[in-house]
Amino acid sequence: MRTPAYLLLLAAAGLVAAEGYTDTPLIPGTQWHVHDSARPQPPRADKEKLKCNLEKAPAGAVELITGTDSSANWEPDNGAKGKHWPIRDGVMFANGNGIHTKQSFGDLTLHVEWRSAEGYDKNEKKKGQGNSNSGIFFMRTYELQVLDCSRTETYADGMTAAIYGQQPPAFNACNPSREWNSYDVQWTAPTFDEAGKVATKARITVVMNGVKVQDGVEYIGPSSHRKNPPYAKHAAQLPLGLQWHGDVVEFRNLWILPAAKAAK
Repeated sequence: MRTPAYLLLLAAAGLVAAEGYTDTPLIPGTQWHVHDSARPQPPRADKEKLKCNLEKAPAGAVELITGTDSSANWEPDNGAKGKHWPIRDGVMFANGNGIHTKQSFGDLTLHVEWRSAEGYDKNEKKKGQGNSNSGIFFMRTYELQVLDCSRTETYADGMTAAIYGQQPPAFNACNPSREWNSYDVQWTAPTFDEAGKVATKARITVVMNGVKVQDGVEYIGPSSHRKNPPYAKHAAQLPLGLQWHGDVVEFRNLWILPAAKAAK
């Protein structure tokens, strides 16, 4: 859909992001459409407070970037025809298709460091959703957005650290392009009753580069582009997924501490 002219004028004045939609469903409990062009951008965090957390995996954690390719811990989303993401010097590079963990998880603590694809800091044509796009999919269903929004803006519910299509972060806490960013996440899986209806919704807290950007926010349902699908009953534990969106985003020091081990 073409963005209305009045929104483009507002965007030129720095009031809203030009990229987005106005013909999508309303997000429940808000006045905003999914990926709404007019939804305000969050303020930028004080750059003096931004610091990538380099915390190493604690005892009991599952380290997910090991070896020379992703085959030790991950499977391609499209099976045997898919590619394993390469790993060089402890850094894993998104490549050709999404991947998901061989192990399944429920409630967990997650740490990951990521940075935008090489060259994107110099490529002015890469904007918005085209600027080093990836995503972390809890239970292969609920997305936490990975995107380089250090210089560019996109629709607020699709920016860095957004609950994709639902909730923008409290702050834009991106480090400059090609610098490492960290996510520290507390994830609570949804539960379902015997009839298959959601009993408790999925919930997430995210600290990005030392700044809390999501604070116990509930997912209204699975993540989707331009839609808000309802919850559908699924297993209590499922794999974690990483999205391929055409950009060679880099990941390192990705580990998960399952809730049962964290409680000990």
